[in-house]
Amino acid sequence: MNIILLGAPGAGKGTQATRIAEKYRLPHISTGDIFRDNIKRGTEIGLLAKSYTDKGQLVPDEVTCKIVEGRLKEADCADGYLLDGFPRNLFQAEELDKFSKVDAVINIDIDLSLLMDRLCGRRVCKDCGESYHINFLGGKSDCEKCGGELYQRKDDNEETVGNRLKVYGEQTAPLIEYYRKKNVLINIDGVGTIDEVFARIAAALGQAK
Repeated sequence: MNIILLGAPGAGKGTQATRIAEKYRLPHISTGDIFRDNIKRGTEIGLLAKSYTDKGQLVPDEVTCKIVEGRLKEADCADGYLLDGFPRNLFQAEELDKFSKVDAVINIDIDLSLLMDRLCGRRVCKDCGESYHINFLGGKSDCEKCGGELYQRKDDNEETVGNRLKVYGEQTAPLIEYYRKKNVLINIDGVGTIDEVFARIAAALGQAK
């Protein structure tokens, strides 16, 4: 099954993506992870991506589409995949249609007003990328998953988060209507515990098969 995961920044896509990939044995393909790997290694694409993400802007469509197309051609995607963070706009969605068929689009729906606190209080593991919120860390500074150091991303501040939510509303939100017309959209209530949200996703995917 080829699945796309949609949702505004801070909606919990990364956390739910990990669980979906494990349950359905799908490769979790995150453009964010691809870019972070390139940034860490100092590649040309990584430096280009960093110049945009540091400002809370999106990486150019042509670069992103090229990376995703190449990734989906790899052997582990032969029986399905989970795309997290792509497509981000209608251009990317139309390009994706040219080289892959989408079976289900999960949209984690949550009020944008709730996301500012989520993002500004987020801490991310430098090693594995796992995300936490300061309200639930109890003062801890190490990742529970791998023991790596937690840090606050440069773009997790009010000004940049506000810009990211604005960009989402303008560019990514229209994807909801795009995939609704294709009859592959699954709306999921994003308010609740991680387990509650995942249970809703699993139930919906079970019906979609």
